[in-house]
Amino acid sequence: MNDSFSGKNGKVKVMYVRSDENSSDDRSNNNRGKNPRPAGKDRPGDNAGRGSSSRNNDSRRNDSGRNERTSPSRPARSDSSGPYDSPWKTVSRAPTEEPEFDHGGISGKSHVDPAQLRRQRAEETRVYGENACKALFESRPDAIVRAWFVQSVTPRFREALKWMAANRKAYHVVEEDELAKASGTEHHGGVCFLIKKRQGLDAETYLQQQTQAKDCVLALEDVGNPHNLGGIMRTCAHFGINGVLLQDPAVLESGAAVRTAEGGAEHIKAINADDFLSVLDTFRKAGYTIVTTSSHKGVSLAKAELPAKMVLVLGQESDGLTDSAWQQGDVSVSIGGTGKVESLNVSVATGILLAEWWRQNTLRP
Repeated sequence: MNDSFSGKNGKVKVMYVRSDENSSDDRSNNNRGKNPRPAGKDRPGDNAGRGSSSRNNDSRRNDSGRNERTSPSRPARSDSSGPYDSPWKTVSRAPTEEPEFDHGGISGKSHVDPAQLRRQRAEETRVYGENACKALFESRPDAIVRAWFVQSVTPRFREALKWMAANRKAYHVVEEDELAKASGTEHHGGVCFLIKKRQGLDAETYLQQQTQAKDCVLALEDVGNPHNLGGIMRTCAHFGINGVLLQDPAVLESGAAVRTAEGGAEHIKAINADDFLSVLDTFRKAGYTIVTTSSHKGVSLAKAELPAKMVLVLGQESDGLTDSAWQQGDVSVSIGGTGKVESLNVSVATGILLAEWWRQNTLRP
């Protein structure tokens, strides 16, 4: 729509651009102009109504103008452009469409094969106790997977903490109750390591590595109490015994056994003896004397001559050696006493026997 006005300088052309709403109002006004109400036929209040309508229309036009000037234009949304791209949108997926994430070795929820996870857990164990963990760190730090400490022991594990940080080993400084949960016991001594288990040697490998003229190997038949095993390992370390032969080497890596050993477990080599009697025969053929023990039969330890290279065989806590294992002995000895008790604890008996072997073969010129 164009309007022309005359002024001093001639004709000035003015152009109006109106919105659709104003255009529809104009069309409505034009229609009213084509059919004007006859004069004198106005209803009461028409003048007021027209004045109010005019003011409202002006107000709407003014508001529309302000909105057009101040509000940024919003992009039109088209159905053909695909789904609306919002960072807050929720997208539903079928379970088979869930993405798989590579966690890069960081702990947390991940898609790990359950069978692989079970194998990893079977190859790991938790050890605790200050002396046990110190000895383990000094002898095989690479076996440590994760560690927990209470604050009070951290000054005594300063080197271990530095090494773990440098080698990206996870460790946690926690409260007592949390450490009890991590270790599985309240007798944790302020520290717990999650470690990879050592694999037991077979008899042939041990014999190939053994070059000393004097060597005592301890053979345990069906001994499973972890506190007895821990005491035995501590005694073995004290008297220089390197090899411990047993059906399940993993029992030497239990937390209670390692803690009771007070660091002695790190000086012991576990020898796998799935076939207990066959392994005894392997050592006999390699030049070792098989020495069996009993609380009632055999030569008194005070009179026995213990050979420099021998396998000392002890049985389970309640019944001692089986008949088949007893019959394997080249020499049989017993520990004398008052007879007021049936027998000694297997850990105590081991200490007495190994002390005598040490006296005869190490202290003698």
